[in-house]
Amino acid sequence: MYFEDELLHYGTPRHSGRYPWGSGEDPYQHSGTYLGRIEELKTAGMTESQIAAELGMSTTKLRAVKAIELSERTAWEQTKCMELHDKGYSNVQIGRLMNMPESTVRNRLNPLLQERTNRYEATANILKEQIENGKPYLDVGKGVDKQLGISETQLKTAVAMLEEQGYKVSYLKVEQATNPGHGTSVKVLTKEDVPFQEIYQNRDKVMSPMGTYSEDGGRTWNNIKPPVNIDSSRIGIAYYENGGRDKDGVIEIRPGVSDLSLGQSSYAQVRIAVDGTHYLKGMAMYNDQLPPGIDIRFNTNKHEGTPMLGDKQNSVLKPIKDDPDNPFGSTIRQFEYSDSNGVKHQSPINIVNDDTDWGKWSKNLSSQMLSKQDPSLAKRQLGLAYNYKKQEFETLCEYTNPAIKRKLLLSFADECDSDAVHLKAAALPRQQTHVILPLTTLKDNEVYAPNYNTGEEVVLIRYPHQGTFEIPRLTVNNNNPEGKRLLGTPKNAIGINSKVADRLSGADFDGDTVVVIPTKGQNIKTTSPLKGLENFDPKERYRAYPGMPEVGPKTGFHKQTEMGKISNLVTDMTIKGAPLDEIAAATRHAQVVIDAEKHNLNWRQSYEDNRIAALKEKYQGGARRGASTLISKANSDARVPVRKDFRPEIDIDPQTGKKKYRETGDVIYEYKGKSVFKDKNGDYYYKDKKTGEKTQVPSDKVKTKLREEISNKMTVAFDEGKDAYSLSSGTRIEKYYADYANKMKMLANEARKEYLATPPTKVNKSAKETYAAEVKSLNEKLNNALQNAPKERQAQLLANSYIEKVKRANPDISKDDLKKKRAQAISEARARTGTLRRDKRNIEITDKEWKAIQAGAISNNKLTQILANTDEEKLKERAMPKNRQSISSGAVARAKAMINMGYTQAEAAEALGVSVSTLNRAL
Repeated sequence: MYFEDELLHYGTPRHSGRYPWGSGEDPYQHSGTYLGRIEELKTAGMTESQIAAELGMSTTKLRAVKAIELSERTAWEQTKCMELHDKGYSNVQIGRLMNMPESTVRNRLNPLLQERTNRYEATANILKEQIENGKPYLDVGKGVDKQLGISETQLKTAVAMLEEQGYKVSYLKVEQATNPGHGTSVKVLTKEDVPFQEIYQNRDKVMSPMGTYSEDGGRTWNNIKPPVNIDSSRIGIAYYENGGRDKDGVIEIRPGVSDLSLGQSSYAQVRIAVDGTHYLKGMAMYNDQLPPGIDIRFNTNKHEGTPMLGDKQNSVLKPIKDDPDNPFGSTIRQFEYSDSNGVKHQSPINIVNDDTDWGKWSKNLSSQMLSKQDPSLAKRQLGLAYNYKKQEFETLCEYTNPAIKRKLLLSFADECDSDAVHLKAAALPRQQTHVILPLTTLKDNEVYAPNYNTGEEVVLIRYPHQGTFEIPRLTVNNNNPEGKRLLGTPKNAIGINSKVADRLSGADFDGDTVVVIPTKGQNIKTTSPLKGLENFDPKERYRAYPGMPEVGPKTGFHKQTEMGKISNLVTDMTIKGAPLDEIAAATRHAQVVIDAEKHNLNWRQSYEDNRIAALKEKYQGGARRGASTLISKANSDARVPVRKDFRPEIDIDPQTGKKKYRETGDVIYEYKGKSVFKDKNGDYYYKDKKTGEKTQVPSDKVKTKLREEISNKMTVAFDEGKDAYSLSSGTRIEKYYADYANKMKMLANEARKEYLATPPTKVNKSAKETYAAEVKSLNEKLNNALQNAPKERQAQLLANSYIEKVKRANPDISKDDLKKKRAQAISEARARTGTLRRDKRNIEITDKEWKAIQAGAISNNKLTQILANTDEEKLKERAMPKNRQSISSGAVARAKAMINMGYTQAEAAEALGVSVSTLNRAL
C-alpha cells in the first residue's frame, strides 16, 4: 500500500471507504466496480463475450462501461501522480508508490504539466504585455493572484519566468495615505534596466494588472466593461437666468424612468456618462414636474448660451477624463436595473454617495471650527474626547483573547497618536453630517430637517470653515410642502435655500455637506455676516478674463494646497485677534480659491486685491511663511529619513511604550539639482521624461543624500522628546489643545506597553480538529478579502504620491484640510483601482467561527490577518468580556455629565462602549 504515512479518506458518488479505489498492491482488485470485475474475469481467461454475458449486458454496453471507468481511473491516476509530483517525488518513486511503470507515470503527468506550463506562460505573457503597454511598474505582490483569478504559485512562477527573461523584482515602501506613519510594502516587477529610484519617483504609476482577469485559472483572460452612456437629447439645462443658480449642481430626474432609477434612495450624489464624451456631476433627486420631452434637468449657475457639451472652459457638462479606468475621477458604485420585461442591465447611474453613506461620516468637532469658538467650549469637548479614549483603553485591557486584545491595542494606540496630531474634539449632542439639497420656498432663516423637531434651532457648519460669520442659525420647518414633496423624510439630508448656501462659504448643491448641531444648552457662538462679504459673489467678481489660462495644476493651481494656505491664515488670524475687515479680506480670497478650478476664477487677482501677502507677513511672519499657531502647525509637513515598516515586537520601547524608528538608509542621487539614476555598473544618468533617452553624467558631480518621507510637526516634536507646547504661540486656546495632545500621546504609549505585556495566542490542535469546518470557512473568507489587497496598495500609492505633491507645494497646509485631502485622494484612488469599500470586503464572523477563534483553532498569524479584515466595532462587541456586569464609577460620572449637557442616553452609551440597557442599570 502506498502513502502509508497519511490517513486518506475519499468519498465520491460511486466509491467510498478509507482508501480510493485503485489503491493497494493490486489496484482495483477489491473495488466492486465493473472495471475491477472485468479485470478479474479477464485474468480467469474469459473472452469479451463471456464477460458481457456474466455481467448481464451486451458487448457494446460492456465496452462503453469499460471506457467510462478507464477514463475515471486515468483521471484519478493523473490527480494522484500530480499530487506526488508536487510533493517532490520523482517519476520512478511515483511509479513505485502507485504500482505502475514509470512510462505510465510519464504519460499521466505530461498533459497536466504541459497545461500547467501553458497557463504559466499565458500568465507571464499577460504580465509582460502590461509592462510593455503602459504599466512599466507592475504590482505583483500579495493578493494579485486572487485579483487575477489564478493561484499564488502560478503568479510566482510566472514572475520567476519573466525574471529569467530579463525582468526584475523590487520592493517599494510608501507611507499610507490614510494612516500617516504607517508604510505599505509593494512588490514591483519591471524591466531589468529600471533603477529603484525611478520606481520610487513614479510610485503613483505602480499598478496591479488592472482591467484583466481570468475565470478559468489563467487559460483565458477577460477585460472590464466601460460605463453606460445616456443620450444628451434626454437632458434639459436650467441656466442661471431661469433658476439654475438656486439649485446649482442638482440633477433632477423624472420618476418612473427605469434606467434612471436611484434604487432604494430618493437622492444620491452621482456621475452619469453622456454621449461618450461628457458626464453629469451632482446631486440627483426626483422631480415629477419636469417639462415634457426630457428625463433629466441639470441646474447650473452658468449663463444662457453656454453649450451643454464643449471644452472644459465652455461647457455645462464636464468632459470625460482621459482615463478608461476612471472616466469620472471619483469613487463610484454601479448597479443594475430591470427593464419592463424583467431583463437586467447595467445602470447609467454611478453613485458616489447615497443616504447610507453620509450618516457614517466621522462625528467630532474639527479644531478649524472649535478654535474659533469660546475657549471654554473647546476645553469641555476636548476633555470629553480624552475621557472616551481613556474609557476605551480600560475596556480593552479586560479582553481575554490575546490576539484580539493585541490587535485592538495597536489600533487604539495608532488612533491616539492620530488624535494627538489632528486634535479632534468630541461631537456635540445630536450632531450629524447631512448633505444639502435646495428648497426654493424656504425662508432665509429656515431649514427642512426631518431628523430634528419642528421649531428647534440648529446651526450649520461647512468645511473649510473660516469663522463664526459663516455659521447660519436656523429654525427647523418640517411643514414645508416643497420639502415634503421632493425629499420626504430623508435619512441624511436637509433642505435650505440658495442664500443660506451662499453663507456657507458659497456651498453648491452638488454633494456639499454640512454638520448640523442643535443649539439648546450649547454655547455656540455665531456672528452676523461680515460687511466685507455682503453681495460678494466670487463666481461673478473673479470670472476669467478673455484668454486667461485654464485654472488647474498645469497652470500652478492646486486647490487643496491653496485652500490649506488660506485656511491656515484665517485660523491664525482669528486666534491672534485680527480685526473683522482683515478677516473678511482673507475669507473673500478663500471663497475664490474654493471655486477657482471648478468655475475658472481669477484667483491670482484675488490674492493681490485682498492683500494676502501682507496678511501673511503680519500674522505668520512672512509672505512665504505658513502656520504660526499649534492649531495650524500640528499636522504641518515635517521631513524625516525614510523608515522601515513598523514591527511592534522590536519597535516599541518596553519601558516607555514609545515608538522607535529604524531608517532604511535609502539614498537619492542629484546632479545640478536634478534627480539622476545609478545603473548596475555604477554609472549615473538622467532620463528624458518624453523620449526615455539616457544621458550619462560625471560621477564626481553627483550628490548623495538620504531619501526622506513626510511626517508632521507634532509627531516629530514627540519623537525628539518635546511635547505639544513646543508648537504653541502661547494663547489660551492653544493651551487646551496642547494639554489634550500630550495626554493622548501618553495614552498611546500606555496601550503599546500593554501590547508587549500580552503574549500571542497559541494554536490548540484539538480545537483545530473540532472546528475544522469553521477553520476552512474562515480561510475561504480571508482568501476573498485578500483579493482586494493589490487594489488597495495601488490606491495608497496613487493617493500618497498626490498628497506628497500637495504638501511639498504647501508645507503648512492645515490639519483639517490635509485630512480632507487625504480622504478625497484615497477615495478617488480607490475608485480608479476598483478597490472595494471596507464594508464590502470585511469578513463576517459567525457565532460558530467565533467559538473556533476563542477555542484557539486559528493560528496567531492567520487570526491576525482575519482580524485585519474584520469590522473593528463588531469585533469589539464580540470580544467584550461577558462577565462585565457594570461600568466603572468614573464611566458613570462621565455618562451623567454628558446627559446633563444634552446628549441622549444612546449617545452616552455609544461613547462609553456599552449598551443603553447597561447604562440605564448603572444610572
